[in-house]
Amino acid sequence: MKISDFTTGKLFLPLIMFALPVLLAMLLQVMYGAVDLVIVGQWGNAPDILAVASGSQVMLSVTSVINGLAMGVTILIGQMLGSGQSKEAGNVIGSAIAIFLVLAVFITATMLVFAGAISNILHVPGESFGDTVLYLRICGAGSLFIVAFNVIGSIFRGLGDSKTPLIVVTIACVVNIIGDVVFVTGFHLGVMGAALATVIAQATSVVLATVIIKKQGLPFEFSRSSIRFHKELTIRIIRYGAPIALQDGLVSLSFLAITTIVNSLGVIAAAGVGVAERLAGFIMLVPSAFSQAVAVVVAQNYGAKEYQRARKTLLYGIAISLFAGTAMAYLSFFHGNLLSGVFSNEIPVINASWEYLKAYAIDCLLTAFLFCLVGYFNGCSKANFVMVQGIIGAFGIRIPMSYLFSQIEPLSLFRIGLATPSSTLIQVSLCIFYFLIFNNKLKKTEGSIPNNSADSPSLIETSS
Repeated sequence: MKISDFTTGKLFLPLIMFALPVLLAMLLQVMYGAVDLVIVGQWGNAPDILAVASGSQVMLSVTSVINGLAMGVTILIGQMLGSGQSKEAGNVIGSAIAIFLVLAVFITATMLVFAGAISNILHVPGESFGDTVLYLRICGAGSLFIVAFNVIGSIFRGLGDSKTPLIVVTIACVVNIIGDVVFVTGFHLGVMGAALATVIAQATSVVLATVIIKKQGLPFEFSRSSIRFHKELTIRIIRYGAPIALQDGLVSLSFLAITTIVNSLGVIAAAGVGVAERLAGFIMLVPSAFSQAVAVVVAQNYGAKEYQRARKTLLYGIAISLFAGTAMAYLSFFHGNLLSGVFSNEIPVINASWEYLKAYAIDCLLTAFLFCLVGYFNGCSKANFVMVQGIIGAFGIRIPMSYLFSQIEPLSLFRIGLATPSSTLIQVSLCIFYFLIFNNKLKKTEGSIPNNSADSPSLIETSS
């Protein structure tokens, strides 16, 4: 297995080539969750749909926390390779396996024991309660595969390989679709079938990724003896990943709080916002993908002390994301009814969704800056700041403004939706302010570091 070196040579095209598979993989993951709902919706009834929607939302929140913590692995591997410490990368993977094995056992036990309590907290209606509990327990029993898949993906991305995770996710998505068709439409297992298809697909992805790693090998020493809690590396993985995981978890909670606020405004408003939030997962894909790509490329250059290249990576990421964001903003603001019509055929719901999407159109422009800045700070191991600005945005701006605007007559979903870009604007301002302070410190150290030209050998080569 080869290491992608981003510390020398051109940046723009390699960044795009790395981000594109990440984007496609994220698109498949968004569709991954939609497949269960579509098939169950066609062959089941309303309680079945609600059970899958509620259960999958819980598992999505769990996965977002796992992904956040796994970013600590990606960042640390990138920094190790960038600084020429490739031998230590094997121990990083060993520490990651030990950490996430414990986490997988904890998640499994929690889902099996507390599935009913979680369903109660979500206020799942009686008609869907039993199936929601069943869905959570089946998916919880397969938590080992969910955790393992995300850890393996973080390792590949840390090595600069975004294509292999894409291939694995594509195959897993196909297996999930086939499983849904067989279990739900063939054996009429309903919610149970959807959950089984999800777990089998995750298991398939883990087996496939493991086979690929064994066949290609790792570009550094790794053995069973590496799988243990290396104290310093374990602490660094948690220090880098925990703030990201905490922020992702709290942001998910903030949007659940907004959903609760909107649910009190009536069925049409709640359904419209629900459709808009589903669409948001698609229209925010480009900045989300470049956030991860920027983090990986910056991590290598930060580890190699190539701070100017790290800044250039950030600017490229913002430019590309802003280009895509402008297109998404136009579609959301002027043609949001067409986008919403994909998920609903009821005119009142479509109009409500379009009204809310107009606020998201503004956010499409702002997230181009925010997501790439967050990726930059993650790559520079500044995850604590990322966590703080995320919490300020979610709980200091987004939730209070949503509630305040929901109390103003006449009711306007556009006005309520403005809470999200307002939060993003404050977060972007905080990030720019911190960026200026942080980079002033870096520039003071750059004078003592030899400037590598585009044709000079990489630090990985020269330090070995």
